[in-house]
Amino acid sequence: MKPGWVSQGLNGEVYAEPLVYHGIVVIATEMDVVYGLNLTSGAMIWSSPLGTPVNGSTLQCGDINPTGITGTPVIDPVTGTVYVVAFESPGAHYLVAIDIHTGRVEFKVPADPPGADPLVQQERGALSLGNGRVYVMYGGLAGDCGDYHGWVVGLNEDGSPGMVSYEVPTQREAGIWAPSGAAMDASGNLFVATGNGASTSTFDFSNAVIELSPTLQELGYFAPSDWVQLNQGDTDLGSVGPMLLGHGEIFQIGKEGVGYLLNASNLGGVGGELFASHVCSSAFGGMAFAGSVAFVSCTDGLFALNTTSSLFSLLWKGPGFPAGPPIVTGDIVWVVDTSNGWLHGFEAKTGTEVFSAQTGPVTRFTTPSTATGWVIVAAGNKVYAFHL
Repeated sequence: MKPGWVSQGLNGEVYAEPLVYHGIVVIATEMDVVYGLNLTSGAMIWSSPLGTPVNGSTLQCGDINPTGITGTPVIDPVTGTVYVVAFESPGAHYLVAIDIHTGRVEFKVPADPPGADPLVQQERGALSLGNGRVYVMYGGLAGDCGDYHGWVVGLNEDGSPGMVSYEVPTQREAGIWAPSGAAMDASGNLFVATGNGASTSTFDFSNAVIELSPTLQELGYFAPSDWVQLNQGDTDLGSVGPMLLGHGEIFQIGKEGVGYLLNASNLGGVGGELFASHVCSSAFGGMAFAGSVAFVSCTDGLFALNTTSSLFSLLWKGPGFPAGPPIVTGDIVWVVDTSNGWLHGFEAKTGTEVFSAQTGPVTRFTTPSTATGWVIVAAGNKVYAFHL
């Protein structure tokens, strides 16, 4: 592995994961600009300004300023279309479709949930594509201000009218905000995880994993038995998105650091997990899965868990840095130390470190990407590419 290229400074910070398609690296910034860079050289192929981002000082709370595109886009590999959600001044979210080869905007449609206040809703979760729709997740701003709710909306991928939506049935909060977004099964059903809600007595779908149909009808749910205590302690189960495993099960973990194995066909309701065990201090962002191993990003390191039917156990633990969401390529798991911007590569089976390089300051949930022969990391307003 050796350094490949560093991009020129882009016009804003990058929170979204870079995406790669047919030799083009797609980068979205908080200035509401999407870039297409050449995979092998980093040269800019196109840039597409979508609008004026929202000045963070005009919002009740939050920790991103300015705030434009935060959630990771999604690419339709059949049509070569990039879908992003841009937050634009004075305060509205739009789903934008972009031709990946030219950067041309194909359409731009409103994406805010029906009746929601866009100024207290944040779109941080990665977008999902399936069932002819682009699915968009919403939570609140850092600080939990305002009357926000967890939402999922589905918009037609051709830009035609016909939004479907799901609102978490809580009095307030229960945001769906994990950067990894929703998980989608082979039937097109979605699994999302929620954060804290307002209830202290009646279950309100806060701190839960919820299964939704392609039209966003609730099909089932799971919540830990201590969901009330999680509410009271701001200990979101939904700080990480659900992860589908290869044997009909789901792995979920959150701020409490307790991992849960769930039956994907029957989530089990309150206290209905198949297995639960403490894993780490606290988990955030996203996870990866390869073979039978789940890789979990925690504030005290990267944890590799060996999973079997209805059971998991520790395989290895990496150094104790705050780990961003990992990815796996071949036999290597890649993860960023979000405290100092170092990219690390570990052998997936043993945890032996085989690569490290510094990129500079990164955003909190920085996630690397890979393409044939390359590992790519966004750091601040630049993109770093390393050549395998």
